[in-house]
Amino acid sequence: MKKILALAAMGLALVSAVGCGGSSGEENKLETIKEKGVLVMATSPDFAPYEFQDVSSGETKYLGAEIELGKYIAEQMGVELQLEAMDFSAVEAAISTGKVDIAISGFAKTPEREENMGFSNYYKAESSDGKDQGLLVLKENADQYQSAEDFAGKKVAAQNGALQQNLVTEQLPDAEMEVITSINDGIMMLTTGKVDAVAVADAVGESYTENYPELAMAEYYFDYESQGNVVAVTKGQDELLAEVNRIIDDVMEKGLYKQWWDEAVEQANALGLTQ
Repeated sequence: MKKILALAAMGLALVSAVGCGGSSGEENKLETIKEKGVLVMATSPDFAPYEFQDVSSGETKYLGAEIELGKYIAEQMGVELQLEAMDFSAVEAAISTGKVDIAISGFAKTPEREENMGFSNYYKAESSDGKDQGLLVLKENADQYQSAEDFAGKKVAAQNGALQQNLVTEQLPDAEMEVITSINDGIMMLTTGKVDAVAVADAVGESYTENYPELAMAEYYFDYESQGNVVAVTKGQDELLAEVNRIIDDVMEKGLYKQWWDEAVEQANALGLTQ
């Protein structure tokens, strides 16, 4: 695997920067990537087992199935990978404005996002069981949430700009939305009683229940079935998208993503999600 050149945690400064403009889409990013020898990838590393942090050695390392996917895409292009870590809403801004080359951060394809981004073919570790998106709650209260109506008047946290925010808005109209920057913030709010639930992808929620015995997935699940996740590129970068699709098809044919997923689940559990 190619060595990651830079792992930069970027906060409000980056959010400000991406708001100041970016690529118009006229630049051929695929050519530029190969000329520079670097693929710049944005991600929000608070979404285990997709992408998360390991700080156990005193240095920040980025792990996860989608991190491995990014490494593989760069390797197949014959370039180095440069990771840019940021809040999820900044990821969307960075790819929409062309500040980065690709974004891999648990993206679900939605009509709203397709207006501003180009999306790759789907990739997924396993077939869906019909429970793709749900809510983390305190285990002692899990059986109280059987339907959407049971969340009426409850505080439900959802990550800013994420699919879960839309699901809460659309399917839990009587809940009180608490917008959060990261899933870790939501978990802290849940365990300290500041919110009643955190909307999460089922795989992410299950990872947290492995390490937080006081948490469980609610009986109620959102009416949503994912076809998989996608890589995002700046709108109009068709040559880059075609190359990413070629590599993703190769990944799925070889069963590599499932291998990365299983490894990431083990790593996240071993860390106790102490990112």
